Amino acid sequence: METSIVQKLEVCAFSVIILLSTLTTPEAALQKSQQRNVSEIEARIQRVENGLLPPSILKGEAVSGMKLPERMQFYKTPAVSIAVINEGRTEWARAYGTLEVGGKEPATINTTFQAASLSKPIAAMAALRLVQQGKLDLDTDVNAVLKSWRIPENEFNRTEKVTLRRILSHTAGLTVQGFLGYATDAPVPSVRAILDGVSPANSPPIRVDTVPGTRFRYSGGGYVVLQQLLTDTTGQQFPDVMNQLVLKRLGMDHSSFQHPLSGMAAGHLPNGQEIQGGYFRYPELAAAGLWTTPTDLARFVIEIQNSLHGKSQRVLTPAMMSQMLTPQTENSGLGIFVDGTGLSLRFSFSGSNVGFKSYLVGYFDSGQGAVVMTNSENGAQLILEILRSIAAEYHWPDYRPRERSIASVDPSVYDAYLGEYEVAPGLILSVTKEGDKLFSQSPGQPRSEMFPESETTFFLKDIDAQFTFVRENGQIVRVTIRRGTREFQARKIK
Repeated sequence: METSIVQKLEVCAFSVIILLSTLTTPEAALQKSQQRNVSEIEARIQRVENGLLPPSILKGEAVSGMKLPERMQFYKTPAVSIAVINEGRTEWARAYGTLEVGGKEPATINTTFQAASLSKPIAAMAALRLVQQGKLDLDTDVNAVLKSWRIPENEFNRTEKVTLRRILSHTAGLTVQGFLGYATDAPVPSVRAILDGVSPANSPPIRVDTVPGTRFRYSGGGYVVLQQLLTDTTGQQFPDVMNQLVLKRLGMDHSSFQHPLSGMAAGHLPNGQEIQGGYFRYPELAAAGLWTTPTDLARFVIEIQNSLHGKSQRVLTPAMMSQMLTPQTENSGLGIFVDGTGLSLRFSFSGSNVGFKSYLVGYFDSGQGAVVMTNSENGAQLILEILRSIAAEYHWPDYRPRERSIASVDPSVYDAYLGEYEVAPGLILSVTKEGDKLFSQSPGQPRSEMFPESETTFFLKDIDAQFTFVRENGQIVRVTIRRGTREFQARKIK
């Protein structure tokens, strides 16, 4: 009987050993690790979704994060798509909302958005690959290469020439900052018509009106010249050039410089109304014509990081990538902007077509970054709130709220500021007072309290906006409005 008990114990012990060995196999350990990682990443996503941050916080005030769905509603933005890069890979991607206001089809990570000016760094990378292949030169007069059209010569470019380096860095002296797009039922001009500003083009001729190489001036027009340069150099249509040189090489399979047949988000105006036809067309492809996803653009960001550090040469060598990321003047590299120093050193670019706003950023050394795309004219401010949340969660050195202090101002001073200010034709800002508080309100937007930093300068907490009232001959005549890096003058009309 004792022998039987001993045998049973031995069998049980053996079974336990077998079970333990099964649970501790490398495969089981990997599976547990993966499950733990998924759980940790999901927790990070939820913190990002519920931790959107304003541009400003009051000194000493506790910061509470805002929820993404509520901010999407506030900004009348039907869809947002996000890709977050960490440790040199896309850690997660997620889409929110619907393709159109009031629609039922949900946005997914494969939903394409108009990238707008994010087309420029993609086109710049293609041009630099041709330089790398010896088919283009950064410092040669582009008129020596252009075949079907040339930049007219005048007193500005008679000595100093328009070069590829200057086009990519916005120092070529070329006109036309951006483009309005064309309704889906309107005629679309050829590239030649856009370059010369002839019907049906809705933009002026692209010409040199500043000596090339003398100063930075953002020029979408320069990238239309680049578009012509790439087609003349390769003898191929521009979308085919981009597919061959960049998109396919990086696995950007949901990206195209041709209009997608399905699965794209519709653009929306500031009041939340969908654009008639869903979007505007942009034949200025190199400047504004890319349809893509944040996941695909994250591949582009990661390729820049990897190429810079010699980990990839799918498009550019480390030496050529270093040139791309070297500022030529101010913070303008070759097709991309570079900011910061040390751990803060980063490249970035923003996109703004009618009804679509987007942004990408990548850090040089940490393998971190993000891409956010929206289908709303109001999306730029929402993108910044999302980036601040990502920055807080992933401990980025930048994109943090600015701490501000409220000045002590006699509320009676506010009386002179009350009234209406014309920001643009048909766009009126109203400034009102309630008790001892000052408020501003734009058409279609809720009223926002204005907090004084001084007797004449005020800021908003929830929107990146600063207002400075300007007095002439004892009267308030206008208000200077600063939104991010943009500045507007609004004259007092009432």
